[in-house]
Amino acid sequence: MTPLVQVEGLRVEFGAVQAVAGVDLDIHEGETLGLVGESGCGKSTLGRALLRAVEPSAGRIHYLGRDITALNEGRMRSLRGDMQMVFQDPFGSLNPRRRVADIVAEPLLRARGANRAEAAARVAELLDRVGLGAEAGRRRPHEFSGGQRQRIGIARALAPSPRFVVADEPVSALDVSIQAQVVNLLRELTRDSGLTLLFISHDLGVVRHIADRVAVMYLGQIIEVAARDDFFASPAHPYGEALLSSVPSLHRTRERIVLTGELPDPANPPSGCRFRTRCRYAVDRCRDEEPQLRAITGGRTVRCHLPLPTVPRELART
Repeated sequence: MTPLVQVEGLRVEFGAVQAVAGVDLDIHEGETLGLVGESGCGKSTLGRALLRAVEPSAGRIHYLGRDITALNEGRMRSLRGDMQMVFQDPFGSLNPRRRVADIVAEPLLRARGANRAEAAARVAELLDRVGLGAEAGRRRPHEFSGGQRQRIGIARALAPSPRFVVADEPVSALDVSIQAQVVNLLRELTRDSGLTLLFISHDLGVVRHIADRVAVMYLGQIIEVAARDDFFASPAHPYGEALLSSVPSLHRTRERIVLTGELPDPANPPSGCRFRTRCRYAVDRCRDEEPQLRAITGGRTVRCHLPLPTVPRELART
């Protein structure tokens, strides 16, 4: 089956900085793919590049088998209704001068050519669906809490009935007590509509709750992709192992692995494996040869010469 979104060798460069450094990734229709990694690894840039909100420097993006990498803005406009985004900041992503009804209706009017009556009916339906009520459309964003504003952002993204949505850290700016409400709302909406969701987050607990599969990103590269339960039970890449070990609530019995050193400079990444300078299993090959993303057992892929648990334990550095 052809993936809904297929990425091949995607690169995004800002001067000397390789924000996205040769990403290959498939996103299947109807799934929620959780994209995780440290701040600065390129997650948000990748998500925006898939929607052509950031222009790729190289590589290909296919949507429903169609190469959209080089489409001009006029042709991309016809796809905007199918591809939407929920932003991280619920305070800065909504125009404070406009009524909520107008904010939510805008992508429907622009991307789908709906008339005002159709748009009003759809907006009322969506505001009810996200738990705000149709009467919220008469108010302005400053009258709502952060969690309510994020619900408005979700309603806006869903207004044109998209097939693919990128949610970029949609709960990181919210109080913990509100995060679960918004994540549960997204789960419910994707289940009911068959929506395909790329959920970007640094919070593994949230990703475990919402994702079907997990993709791990490090220094501009995808280094592991696995089914959610497989990843949380036994990550194949040493970086994933370290990430999980840092969250005691997920793995109470797992050894805590402390990554030494800072995240390398993306303008001057290490030779060979980009993670080798922080990896306790690194060998000479890791310095000399860049690993490629490859399939291993269990339907997962990993960018590592010695994927876990095959790595000899005696190689572990303390």
